[in-house]
Amino acid sequence: MANGQWYPPEWPDRIRALAEGTLTPVVPKRAATVMLLKDTDGAPAVHMLRRRASMAFAGGAYAYPGGGVDPRDDERQIRWTGPTRAWWASRLGVDETSAQAIVCAAVRETYEEAGVLLAGPTPDSVVGDTTGDDWEADREALVARDVSFAEFLERRGLVLRSDLLGAWTRWITPEFEPRRYDTWFFVAALPEGQRTRNASTEADSTVWIRPGEAADAYDKGDLLMMPPTIATLRQLRSYATAAEALAAAPGRDLAPVLAKARLEDGELVLSWPGHDEFTKHIPTGGAPA
Repeated sequence: MANGQWYPPEWPDRIRALAEGTLTPVVPKRAATVMLLKDTDGAPAVHMLRRRASMAFAGGAYAYPGGGVDPRDDERQIRWTGPTRAWWASRLGVDETSAQAIVCAAVRETYEEAGVLLAGPTPDSVVGDTTGDDWEADREALVARDVSFAEFLERRGLVLRSDLLGAWTRWITPEFEPRRYDTWFFVAALPEGQRTRNASTEADSTVWIRPGEAADAYDKGDLLMMPPTIATLRQLRSYATAAEALAAAPGRDLAPVLAKARLEDGELVLSWPGHDEFTKHIPTGGAPA
């Protein structure tokens, strides 16, 4: 039985065009996504959303809350607690300005798409319920980009809690994709008093599911996912609590994973370094195997 690996039908033609030099790769946009965890009996569950089938990119696939960096988050420093910007710059492999913008994107997108906010009025606190009308108005303003995340935090008098995030892995969309992202994946625990909801216009449903159960459903072909999603689920299944996963994050390798395509013995071979399960052999003019 086929698994649930997302594989667009236009990939073989685009891979051939890249190999022939007729396709110019687009520059990937910086992005962040968050694997939000909460403890259940025996294992943590992760919050996932299902992208609407009508979406041009990965329609119907299960993913985590996330999205692109807002350039305005490069522009000024915000109230911040946890590891310094210099520490995050070293951890993420970027400069300090970019590090702030990437961490902001992780926190902002989690709020925009799941209604969960990793910030508080003081460096050692986190906001409680964020479901009131005033909160929703601010969330919608963020989604519409009417305000920047820095402006939102300043208006609310909030401190971003970078200490509640752990950088987990980094994946870059293949060069032959028309939409490309350089995405940092983070882990975080659901703050006490907050609850998730489907606040994303890009998702038609959300679910809390144990990583092992989600991976099993993918293997059966029941859940559609992109390679980085199933790869991270397999990595998370060994942790008994959200705290264990967060504690493991600083030791994770953040070398970017970028798919490679090559012509070999009359086949196009698509592979992700370090992740052999995603390798695809594409006969010339045929379907992937």
